[in-house]
Amino acid sequence: MTPDDIRTQVAALLEVPPTTIADDDNLLDHGLDSIRVMTLLESWRTTGTDLAFADLAETPTIAAWSTLVR
Repeated sequence: MTPDDIRTQVAALLEVPPTTIADDDNLLDHGLDSIRVMTLLESWRTTGTDLAFADLAETPTIAAWSTLVR
């Protein structure tokens, strides 16, 4: 999963254009909440990505998440 893939998914959940989210933006500042993070996790788990909520909550940025899913 690329940073752009993650950005597109997050933007869809937040109902904003992907171009409004930079790689190092804190996604919580954009309005991402724990329910939406869990939605992402569930979606990613269906593709074989095994992460915990705490993994994503530690550094909620596109850059950090893309490193974790590699």
